[in-house]
Amino acid sequence: MRTKHTFLAAMLMAGVLGCTGAIAAQPADSASAAAIQAKEGWYGKLVDFDYMKQQVAIPPKPGVVIIDARPTARKYDLGHIPGAINIPETQFDKHVGKLPADKSTLLVFYCEGETCMLSHKAAFSAEKLGYTNIKVYPAGFPEWKAKGMTVSVSAAYVKKQIDEKSAAVLIDARPSRVFAKGSIPTAINIPDTQFDKHVAKLPADKATPLVFFCGGLKCVLSDKAADKAVALGYTNVVTYPEGYPEWEQLHGKAAVSAQAGAGAAPAAKPAAPVLEAGKEKGTISAASFTKVMSDSPDSVLVVDVRDEKEFKAGAIKGSINIPINDLEKKMDGLPKDKPIVFVCGTGARSGEAYDSVKLLRGDLNVSFVDAEMQFNADGTFTVKDKS
Repeated sequence: MRTKHTFLAAMLMAGVLGCTGAIAAQPADSASAAAIQAKEGWYGKLVDFDYMKQQVAIPPKPGVVIIDARPTARKYDLGHIPGAINIPETQFDKHVGKLPADKSTLLVFYCEGETCMLSHKAAFSAEKLGYTNIKVYPAGFPEWKAKGMTVSVSAAYVKKQIDEKSAAVLIDARPSRVFAKGSIPTAINIPDTQFDKHVAKLPADKATPLVFFCGGLKCVLSDKAADKAVALGYTNVVTYPEGYPEWEQLHGKAAVSAQAGAGAAPAAKPAAPVLEAGKEKGTISAASFTKVMSDSPDSVLVVDVRDEKEFKAGAIKGSINIPINDLEKKMDGLPKDKPIVFVCGTGARSGEAYDSVKLLRGDLNVSFVDAEMQFNADGTFTVKDKS
């Protein structure tokens, strides 16, 4: 019996040692059961595609910074994960100013796949600076693209397409009234909310490169329009998430084509006395809106025309949600006896809502906030007039 027990104990120990030798580095915070096989020199906290997909969003998720550690011109400009900032590992020290001040912020580094060490090296550099919540997505951009996820390009890439007169088609997904004020040179206007009405503007060759953009990182219109183009069979679709605000900052304001005149805003009725008009007809100033919401919020009906998902993440206390795509069919339910103020993140969709109501329901007292707005989960908000 002793011999049998000794043999069994030896077999059990051998099994334990065998399992120990096969242990792989487990993904950090991943829903996937598959282990990531760590390689020599890799950073210790690894994440997989499923985890990465949860962190990537437009607008970017608060408290999360996605960092592309690849070279700028040869890699990042040509295609990157949406919302990612570029800190090339070989120039890490020159770009540390891009890192967030809060060192507990989640930083997720990636580069050119499992043979690429740039993301791991950059992660170690960030750790030395005192950052405490760092992860690496080792499969990186190649896996992201291979799985059919949205790919984004930079302003430098967009400018190169214009300068070289490439076959790429730039598409401004903002409302016509916003497009008319200025857009990227050569861009055509296909408002996301009227996409089906403008599909004829798209090229017949579905392999043509399409670059969608809108009103910056808070604007979801370009992502939505890009998805619709992919659904139609277009195979070379990317987004420029920073959009026109960044372009204007880098290259100045440019005139748009003659098509901009179509869909110009109809004349607006004077705003309610309690609301101070903004620079453009139909708008109210950020200061006036803030004061009204502080002093007499019940005196107006605030209608948030962002998507339901955005509204649930944060919205003004007391506001109601009518996504811009649903506005026309719900317009009859809007009150005639109270000023209505449309809001969104950038003024693009709220301006389109204003135009639609003025066209179809001229009896309503409507206006909109044409400003940068941030909505918080506790019902508070910040608003800043555009410069």
